[in-house]
Amino acid sequence: MVFFKNQFSNVVEWEEFRDDMIFWKWSNREIKKGSKLIIRSGQDAIFINNGKIEGLFEDEGDYNIDSDIIPFLSTLKGFKFGFNSGMRVEVLFVNTKEFTVKWGTQNPVLIPTPQLPGGMPIRANGTFNFKVNDYVTLIDKIAGIKNSYLVEDVKLRITSVLDQLLMKWISREGKDMFNLQANASDIARGIREDLDMEVMDNGMTITGFQVMSFNYPKEIQDMITKTASHEMIGNLQKYQQVSMTDGIASGNVQGGGAASDMAGMMMGMNMANEMMKNINSNQNQSSNQQPSAPKASEPAQVPPDASQGSLKHNFCPNCGTKNEGANFCPNCGHKLN
Repeated sequence: MVFFKNQFSNVVEWEEFRDDMIFWKWSNREIKKGSKLIIRSGQDAIFINNGKIEGLFEDEGDYNIDSDIIPFLSTLKGFKFGFNSGMRVEVLFVNTKEFTVKWGTQNPVLIPTPQLPGGMPIRANGTFNFKVNDYVTLIDKIAGIKNSYLVEDVKLRITSVLDQLLMKWISREGKDMFNLQANASDIARGIREDLDMEVMDNGMTITGFQVMSFNYPKEIQDMITKTASHEMIGNLQKYQQVSMTDGIASGNVQGGGAASDMAGMMMGMNMANEMMKNINSNQNQSSNQQPSAPKASEPAQVPPDASQGSLKHNFCPNCGTKNEGANFCPNCGHKLN
């Protein structure tokens, strides 16, 4: 009798478990009398009969199907095993964990922007998280026709619509097209909400979406870097001076050749121009700071230490302007003698 029992009984378990598998279906076999159900950590077991859920078992452990499972099935609770017949049902094992998937744009996404008529070509990458949250919908839409479902299947569906969503939310939230990282959290939040609607009809939910970085073409990135350098240094002329100095110091402009001579000459001319500007600026400031001549109605300011005679001949009594023995003041025309 034990021989026949061992022949007919079986073990219902997730035989092909993979960490990247969302569900796996045990099907097309009869469950015999004396069979066991094994549920491991992170798994749920769903008994399905004619496309309808008969029972859901979530706690890990080993269960005797005769005594621990059948009494809790909705329409099969009164099932009796025959000598040579069993119960034909499907058992769907679902991975209950939250999955984390890396994503990245395969091709640049052209974001409309006034600065570039053809659009700004941008790549992006990051991660998203999802999990199964509706078993009825999952069975109705996917498990009813598939024996297994992988994370890669979900990733393919997500990436097929990701370019449009990136274009939508970058255009909406990307206030500074050259500094999208500053608005990455707002862009990611909008994309997550749209993706959640996309996978909801498969019985899953998007629990998180992250943008790790936005990447510009090399030419655009170089332009952004130079613009930042101009702002940091102050103006283009100083930037050129620093760039030239860096080029000579780094060896990109080699000494002893025409390029080096030209670079040295340009740098010297720039430095000379800057020095002349500074000298002229200082002179203008000094002249602006000299006291103005008093008005005709005001008495002339005479240096206290000069003699009376020298004042008559060297300074105009009307405006105080110094002269060299002239008969008339060169400033106001007042007669001196």
